Order: sequence, then C-alpha cells, then structure tokens
Amino acid sequence: MSKPDNSVNSGRRSSKPRVTIKDVAEELAMAKSTVSRALNGYSDIAESTRLRVSKTAQRMGYQPMVQAQAIRTGLMRSVGLVLNVGGSSSHRPFLTNFIDGISQRASQENWTLTVTTAQNSEAVLETIERLSNERKVDGFILPRTRVIDPRVDFLRTHGVPFVMFGRTGNDDECSWFDIKGELAIEKAVLRLVTLGHKRIGFINGLDRYMYASLRFDGYVQGLKKAGLAYDETLVRPNAVTKRDGLREGAVLLDLPAPPTAVVCAVDLAALGVYQAAKERGRKIGRDLSIISYDGIDEGEYASPPLTSFSVDNRAAGEILTGLLIKRIRGEAPETLRQLGEATLIERASDGPPVS
Repeated sequence: MSKPDNSVNSGRRSSKPRVTIKDVAEELAMAKSTVSRALNGYSDIAESTRLRVSKTAQRMGYQPMVQAQAIRTGLMRSVGLVLNVGGSSSHRPFLTNFIDGISQRASQENWTLTVTTAQNSEAVLETIERLSNERKVDGFILPRTRVIDPRVDFLRTHGVPFVMFGRTGNDDECSWFDIKGELAIEKAVLRLVTLGHKRIGFINGLDRYMYASLRFDGYVQGLKKAGLAYDETLVRPNAVTKRDGLREGAVLLDLPAPPTAVVCAVDLAALGVYQAAKERGRKIGRDLSIISYDGIDEGEYASPPLTSFSVDNRAAGEILTGLLIKRIRGEAPETLRQLGEATLIERASDGPPVS
C-alpha cells in the first residue's frame, strides 16, 4: 500500500521563508546592526546608506515585524491622514496624486499610510484625537490648513507629531511644506499687466483657509509692483466651486467699469467665471482674460484651455511624508519647513485687452 500524502495536513507552510534583517545584511555585506539602524532611520546612518539599505530590503521583499518594532521603539510606523469629505469637493481633484505620493514615500521607508474620512471639521478633529489616543498612527499630515486651525492646536498641545501641507497663523512648533501661492498670484497679476491690462479683478478662496490670505497678499503685491491702485470693488471672496465662480464673476462683470482680466485663487472658480462671461457675451481670452491656480485636468479641456499655475501634488505628498517621519524621529519642527513653487501652464485664456 502506498504511503498517504500528509503534506496538506503537515502544518508546514509552502511559502518562501521570511526575509530577515540578517538576510539583507548578508546581501549588502554590512553589519546587521547597521542595516537595522538604517531601516529605523537613525541619524548616525548616512542618507546614502539608508537609501541603499531601504531599496535592497524592498527588492528582497523584507517586511518588518510591526508589532515587535512597536514594542521595541514605541512606534507603529504609520502615517495618518484624515480627510474632510463633507461640504465642498473643491479639494478633491488633487487627492489621487497627493495620496499616491504619500504612499510611495511611506513604502520606501517601510512605513504604512492610514487614511480615514470625516464629514465635517469637528469630526476630523474627533478622528485625529481617537487615532492619537489609540496609538494607531505615529503622526499626521494636515492638508488645507486654516488661519486658526483646531487640528494644529490639539496636536501641538498634546505633543503629537504633525506636518502641514500649508502654513497657519501661528506656526510655533510647526513643520510644513507649502507652495508659494502668493508668488504665483503676484506673477499672474504682473503677466496680465505686461499684456496691457489695468483693471484686474481677483476672486479668492475661502477666507478661513491660510492659502486665501497668502494669495490675497500676492494679488496686492502684484498691483503694487505694477504701480496700480488697489480697488476693493474688484475683489470677491469665498469662491471654490464653479457655482461660486459664476456668482462672483457675475458681480465683477456687472460693474459699471468691469475688469478686463480676473485672477482666481482656485481653478474651479475660474471655470465658473467662464460661464458668467458666456452669459454676457464675452469671449474668454479676448474680451476677458483669466489666470488661475491649481492646474487641474479640467482646466486643460475648457474652451478655451485655462492658463493656470500647476502644483505637483504627488511630489508634495512625498516631501511631507519624509518631513513627518523625521519629525516623529525627534527632529525639531522649526528645522522641517520647506517652500516650493507652482509652475505656470500657458494656455489660451489670457491675452491683451480689446482696444
């Protein structure tokens, strides 16, 4: 009688053996302690060595034992992102690339990303507090910062590491990466002045967000550099959707002396101005010039295509994740601040004013 095959019930795993730090160390001809410290981001390991170890570990399929590391280091090696998905959806176009950038950098560092959603700002704060208390994440990335931001106040008070995508009114003990939106808006104004415009309107975003304050500053600075007087009747607030842009664009275009050009803080609002102009028989790029900010795909397919300042949100996600991990590992927040610039995409929505 043939011997029965007990392989299925033997309790043995058919998968490949787990890759260990020792395996990675042997592959690199390094000491096990060096590999371990590199994977855990110790400051005494050179960045080039850390990257070499990280890439080799990833290629070999090394997976850290999270529970054991958490016991040893007190870290879950998890980055937190809590998104407010209620109300206006104006922030959503950037999310795919932004989250992809965070995930890519976290994976390179052998960290994970925990993403949760909430329906309003109060629920966002409650979720951050719960994740902090339950030690589900080691720190947070905060998008869409406010001038007065309860998330920042809570995390700063409780000593929880965080990094902001944006700035805030009180940046004490804050780390951040931000795009110089104020510089982009200033450049937009000066570009329009160079084209010959003298009455330039500005449609801003929501007042409570820090970006709106900064972009307004950029508009004022642009006028000042061009030698143009500030006219409050040419400035409209709180527009982040097409409907908002239609409403505020209508106000500007119905003025006794309407602007010949409009700068918008948000692309979706700019696309709303397109509709306001169409309803009044004004052709974008000829009768009314528009320059905006965000670089969303929808602007490329507008008629005519929208001239806009574009932001690399994937790169922003990567940078923010790197800054947060450094903050979690103990680096001072004041040393973890970076500014980038938006890139102008020249299309057909702006041109010289009709003489």
